Amino acid sequence: MKILAVCQSGLGTSFMVQMNIQAILKAENVDTSDIQVDHSDAGSATPDAADYFFVESTLAETVSSLPKDRVVPLKSLIDKEETKQHVNEILDKEGIAYTAE
Repeated sequence: MKILAVCQSGLGTSFMVQMNIQAILKAENVDTSDIQVDHSDAGSATPDAADYFFVESTLAETVSSLPKDRVVPLKSLIDKEETKQHVNEILDKEGIAYTAE
């Protein structure tokens, strides 16, 4: 499974979201051997680039070419609890075991 954090330029905020997702997976004791987390700019994000796309909610129009059921809009890029909730929902959907804290 691949998760892609997307922002306008593909530098700062998407990298921060990527690091947050990786930290959440580690804290939840997820076997990440089959999970890849990366970041990208909005223009480079294509439907086949990842299984799930984490984007800041105001970028929804910018990434309208991505499958809506795989786009995870974040109201706050710095709210780790919101990100954790979305990550855990994906883990549940994909049947991936984790230890909820």
